[in-house]
This record gives sequence, C-alpha cells and structure tokens, in this order.
Amino acid sequence: MSKQANPMDKITGHFRNKISGEMSSIYVEEWDLKIYYKNSNTLQEEGRLIELAQKNKTVEALVETLIIKARNEDGTKMFKPADRTVLLNEADPSTLIKAVGNMNSTLEVDMEEAEKN
Repeated sequence: MSKQANPMDKITGHFRNKISGEMSSIYVEEWDLKIYYKNSNTLQEEGRLIELAQKNKTVEALVETLIIKARNEDGTKMFKPADRTVLLNEADPSTLIKAVGNMNSTLEVDMEEAEKN
C-alpha cells in the first residue's frame, strides 16, 4: 500500500503554483505606469473585497483591489495599505476605475479561456 499525500500539501501546493505563475500587466497611460498583477488572491484578500462590495462600498473595493493586485515588475507590491487614503482622495477616479476594470477584465478573459480548455 502506497503512502497517500497529505491533502493540505496538495491544497497549498496547488495555490503556490497558481500565485507563483506569470504575471499579467496593463499600462495606465494617464499615470505613465505599467502595473503588473497576479491572477490570484488569497482567500483573506478576496474576503476583504467581498465584504466591501456587500457593504456597497464600491469605491473602497476598487481602491482595495488596486492595493492588493498591483505589483512592480519584480513581484513586490506597488502600493501599501497606507496609500489607501491618498488613492481615495487624490487619484483621478475615472483612471483608477479604468485601471482596475482592465485588470479585472483581463482576469475574466483568462478565466473564460481556461474554462474552455
């Protein structure tokens, strides 16, 4: 009888493979900024976004999405939680909405392609 792998190793290994994969990117012309992002979030991060959306805090959820997803080319986070207030009060809302929308639409297209395969 062969030794069965620990289910937690399978679960965490799957997620590690998913988040360590290639990053996507968008270019935000208005900010002259290339934003890289990973195609997965942790469950805790997703929970935070869902919580904000359920409370009808759409603007806060958009900013939180940018803070969670945006990365530098080397994979480090582009924004810190302390940037939240500045992004809420001093960033062009239409540009922020467009940037987050582009990240999310790219993810939706990727998911649709993955589901077809």
